[in-house]
Amino acid sequence: MTVDVLLSSGFLAFGRQAGFLQALEDRGVQAGAVVGTSSGALAGSLWAAGWSAQDLFVALTERLPVASVRPSATPWRGLLSMRAVIADLSARVPERFEDLERPFAVGVMTADGGHRLVRSGPLAPAVAASCAIPRLFSPVSLDGELCADGGFTDRIGARAWRSWRGERSAIVHMVDRSGGSEGDPGVDDLVVVRTPRSFARLWDLGDVQARFDEARRLTHDILDASDVTGAPRG
Repeated sequence: MTVDVLLSSGFLAFGRQAGFLQALEDRGVQAGAVVGTSSGALAGSLWAAGWSAQDLFVALTERLPVASVRPSATPWRGLLSMRAVIADLSARVPERFEDLERPFAVGVMTADGGHRLVRSGPLAPAVAASCAIPRLFSPVSLDGELCADGGFTDRIGARAWRSWRGERSAIVHMVDRSGGSEGDPGVDDLVVVRTPRSFARLWDLGDVQARFDEARRLTHDILDASDVTGAPRG
């Protein structure tokens, strides 16, 4: 069965995101479309490009995040630049959203604090914008507008997803909040897998394998209790 997959924000929650996606692969779940925000955007972009959960897990955790960023030339906008992240991601994914294997979108925060679901145009800059935590990272220009971490206005983007995809079923991965917006709007009728926050740092990702394994197990538990259309069994 085909369902859409929504990956929430979660600071450096790469182990959590990959473990969730691994469980979907274990069950043979086919994604009709993928929506990601912040770490969910980064993991989701690779998955939408055809990477396996295991391969993207290795790619996102094999080196410390601090090694992938550089000081910003505009520190009043953010201490660190996303240029190196964009360059690295550009070497791993297609140039544009339209070139991906499946429909994909990322949630970003617009310059006025609103939410925008980006689903066309250059891919790597949009993913980087979705990860650009205000004040820590400089925002990224998308179509002439400076955009930042979408988790600060909507951690999932479920309402924007519904506007885009209509009345489809979805599975949501919600990493416990370490920052960003409050609440989980628009997911009450969806299958939601909740995993603990990552407690990762730019200089120390911690035990990412344990987080991968826990997220995988928790996802299997939820899938055992619910079908992929969102209706609980029994």
